[in-house]
Amino acid sequence: MTDNNRKTGDNRKTGPNRNKRKAAILGLGLDAADGHTRLTRGDNFVLFGGSEETHKSMQETVVKLNEELDRRRKRLEDVPPRDLEKMFREIVGS
Repeated sequence: MTDNNRKTGDNRKTGPNRNKRKAAILGLGLDAADGHTRLTRGDNFVLFGGSEETHKSMQETVVKLNEELDRRRKRLEDVPPRDLEKMFREIVGS
């Protein structure tokens, strides 16, 4: 914290990295009945739970999403929510 931040109680980051946005996808599977705990992490996602089939589906979806982001030369945090929704709908076929 800089001296100025200490005086004001401001805990926000300062410097060249203060405006960098981060985004991540959180996938939750709620249909596991086999007692397994499934967890998959990536640079921009965390997938937790689900049956084997559900977890595999979530994995395939985030892989395809990241492939599409790479194709568009975009980062997750650079895509507006509506565009992200369209991408998800195209991937899952809804």
